[in-house]
Amino acid sequence: MMTINRRQAISSMVFTCVTPLAMTQSTFPNKPLKIIVPQPPGGGFDFVGRVLGERLGKQLGQNIVVENKPGSGTLVGTDFVAKAAPDGYTLLVGSVSNLALNMGLYASLPYDSLRDFELLGLAVGYSYTLMARKDLPFKDLRELVAHAKVNAGKLSYASAGNGSGQHVLAAALWHLAGVELIHVPYRGAQAAYQDLLGGRVDVFFDLAPTARVQVDAGNVRALATSGAVRNAMHPDVPTLIETGVTGSGALELESWFGLFVPSKTPTDVQDKLRAELAKVISAPETASVFTKAGGRPLVLSATDAKALVRRDIERWSKLIKTIGVKPE
Repeated sequence: MMTINRRQAISSMVFTCVTPLAMTQSTFPNKPLKIIVPQPPGGGFDFVGRVLGERLGKQLGQNIVVENKPGSGTLVGTDFVAKAAPDGYTLLVGSVSNLALNMGLYASLPYDSLRDFELLGLAVGYSYTLMARKDLPFKDLRELVAHAKVNAGKLSYASAGNGSGQHVLAAALWHLAGVELIHVPYRGAQAAYQDLLGGRVDVFFDLAPTARVQVDAGNVRALATSGAVRNAMHPDVPTLIETGVTGSGALELESWFGLFVPSKTPTDVQDKLRAELAKVISAPETASVFTKAGGRPLVLSATDAKALVRRDIERWSKLIKTIGVKPE
C-alpha cells in the first residue's frame, strides 16, 4: 500500500510539472493578442502591423489589437514590449530603425535588441532612394562625390531629423565615400521635400515608395537606391554598391519589418506564433499587399531571417558609433 501511494504521489508530482506546458501548447491563444506599433498611426510601422495583425488573428482564431505606442522616436513602444509579460500575447513591430539603428544611436538604451527580443518572422523590406534636386549639375552619384571631394561642405543633404533612417544612411554614405556634406535636419520628411523641391537643399534619402512619387513626377532625380539589388520601382537606377563610390566599404540598407516577442516567451508559444505567421507571410495576398505599397516581400527561413537581423544590428550599431551620429 505504501509503495502504491508513493507511486501515486510521484505520478501526481510529474503531472503537476508537465501539465502547465501541455496546457500552454494546447490552449494558446485563449484571449486577444496585442501588436505594439512604436510609432503613430499612418506610417510604415503602422501599415505593417495592421496588415500582419489582421491576417495573423484569423490564423490563430483570436482577435489581435494593434496599439500605437509612440514616444522618443520608437523607444517607448519598443521598451514596453521588452518589459511586457513574456506570454506570447504582446508582440512588437520591429524594424531596422528601432532594433538596429537605435542600438548605435543611444548610449543608454533601455533595451538590448539581441538580448530582449526573439524574432517571429520578417515580412517586408523597403529600400531608400537618394534623390537630387532636379537642377543639380551632376548626372550621377559618382560625379556628385567627385565634386564633393574637392569642395568640402559645399553641398547639403536633408533628413527627417537627427538619428532618422534618412540621416543615418546618408551619413554612412558620405563617411564611406570620404566626403563632407552639410546635414540639414527637418522635423519630418514633408518639410525636407519642400526644400528639396524648392532647390534649397541638394540631396535627400527617403523610402523608395514615397520617393517614387516625386521621381516619376520629374520633380527630383534619382541617383541611387540602398538595397542589395535594384528596386523594381526604379529599375534604371543603380544601387549604392553598383556606383562604387564607397570603395571596399560596400553599403546597403533595406528597412525590414517583422514581428518580435520578449525573449523569455516560452519556446512552444514562440513556435506556434512563428509557424502561423509564416503562413501569413507566404500567402500570395500578403505579398501582393506589400508589393503594391512599394515593398519587397520577404519569405525567409527562420535561420536566414535571424541571421539578417543579427547582421544589421551588429553592423549598423558599430557603424553609427564610428560615424558619431547622434539622436535629437
